[in-house]
Formats: sequence, structure tokens, C-alpha cells
Amino acid sequence: MNAIPDKLRRLIEELKKLPSIGERTAELAAFELVVRREKLVNLIRALEDAGSLGLCGVCHTVTEGEVCSVCSDESREPILMIVESPMDMYRIEETGIFRGKYHVLGGLIAPLEGVEPSHLFIDDIPERIRRENIKEVVFALSPTVEGDATMFYIMDIIKDTGVRITRIARGIPSGFTISKADGITLEEALKSRQPVE
Repeated sequence: MNAIPDKLRRLIEELKKLPSIGERTAELAAFELVVRREKLVNLIRALEDAGSLGLCGVCHTVTEGEVCSVCSDESREPILMIVESPMDMYRIEETGIFRGKYHVLGGLIAPLEGVEPSHLFIDDIPERIRRENIKEVVFALSPTVEGDATMFYIMDIIKDTGVRITRIARGIPSGFTISKADGITLEEALKSRQPVE
């Protein structure tokens, strides 16, 4: 006989669907939410509020409006940094070093996982480069096989724009994701970006 009520079991199952949350962590979180009722109420309110969030119509990051605050900032430099996820963008923004614009792909090309270029926000990059008079494109993708494949694919479709192409330095270990890097590592990687040959 299962002593865990069905509704609690369902909560555990839903929590397990989140990244980096396994069975034990999901169980601990679920019991904490039920026992500490105010935490559950606050989480429900935060989830309801998050329902109004969407993607920026320009760079595809998470935003409360049609266009995010970065894309609305006219003082940004004509440098376009291409990142995998909104989390990567926010991590780089936290360093306070980069004052250009961003383009969030929403993932990386990974044919073995069924992720093709058409599943990502890639097609609008050449048009953004022309429309926003971008002078440099910086690739800030995770140093993985998928990250490199995505970079080379995009390089091919923007080669006729005449834009300078760089990528952040490999201060981030190969196989490591940008969203897990600390601020110092990200700062050094941004400062040491190199031309792509």
C-alpha cells in the first residue's frame, strides 16, 4: 500500500519533470511545500504571475512585454551576442561587461535529439544584422559538439553580411554549460573573445 496521497504523488511527479530535480529532491520539495503552507501559497502565486511572461519579439528572451528591456535600450552597442538560452543571456548581463544586444536561439542544433535549425530562432539572424546595422556577432555558445555545430551553421548563413565574427574565449571548460559558469569565468571568457577562423 502506498502511504503517499495521490495528490502529493502527482506534485512529486510534476516537480521531477523540472531540470536537475530527481526523485529525492522532488519528494523533499513536495513535502516542504505541503507542510509549510505559506511556501505553497507563494509558489502558486508566483506560477500564476509567470503565466503572463512571454518571449521578446526581437531577441527571444523571456520578458513581461512585447520587447525586453535590453532590446528597448537604444544605448546598446551594435554587437550581437548569440546565446543558447535566456538563462545564458541573464548570466552574461549580470557581469555588467557586455553592452551589446542578444539573440537567444532557444537551444542548440542536435540532430540525434531531433533538434534541427528550424526548431530554433536562427532564420531571423541575417535580417537582424542588416536591420540593426550590427558590426560584430559574438558566439557565446556552450563549448560542446552541439554548440560548435550550431555556430558553424549560423556562420554559414551570415557570411554574406560582412559582419565581424568572434566567439567568447574557451575559458569555459569543454562540455560545460554557460548557465553553470561563475561570474569570474564568464567575465574572463567575454574579455578574451577571439576571431573565428
